[in-house]
Amino acid sequence: MEAQLIARSSEASRRRAGTAGFVIPIAGGVASFAGEGSPFNKVAGLGFGGVPASAALDEIEKAFAACGSPVQIELAHLADPAIGALLAGRGYRLESFENVLGRAFTGEPERVMPPGVDVRPSGAEESETWLEVVAEGSVHPDTQGVPWHEEFPREVIIGAERDMAAAGAVRYAALRDGTIAGGATMRMAEGVAQLTGAATAPATTSAVAVWERSSSPQPKLRSGAAAATG
Repeated sequence: MEAQLIARSSEASRRRAGTAGFVIPIAGGVASFAGEGSPFNKVAGLGFGGVPASAALDEIEKAFAACGSPVQIELAHLADPAIGALLAGRGYRLESFENVLGRAFTGEPERVMPPGVDVRPSGAEESETWLEVVAEGSVHPDTQGVPWHEEFPREVIIGAERDMAAAGAVRYAALRDGTIAGGATMRMAEGVAQLTGAATAPATTSAVAVWERSSSPQPKLRSGAAAATG
């Protein structure tokens, strides 16, 4: 599902911006480059189709290097452990973790909504307001816990949200006293509701492993990144 979302969003981004890039299948996932600084520049879904061949990794590393971009790989925890060893042997270093949780709905969930708060689908008539609220919330990341390893400027976030909508993500708005205070997106695929992001306006705010390899011969880590080596 994540690989589908990244591939379709990457294609939508390149159509919108008229930029060059690529989507290359690899071992059950995809390698995507959608333009300089895009959040869709990554390898997603790796590990669900077996261990990638060295030649396949060579291909994507050369493709990212040609675009002047490092290679960032999101590797599922349930992937074959041999993939982690293969990446480490090629100069990749563990940079961070993401926890992706799932829940099966066996009955009708109870809707609990505090007074003055409403959550509903967000239509095209309020898309610009929705985008501004989500972008504002996204450029003010949480300061608690482990720092997030990626930050994007407002215009990139707005573009990415437009691209995910073109890829099938549906927008939802959270309102407080009738004013949009936050937004989220959801994409349905293969009977699964994939929650694809959320943000809350700062004024109202009271597990995938990520590997990265520089496009240069020597691996580099982003400033401030937490790394683990074995």
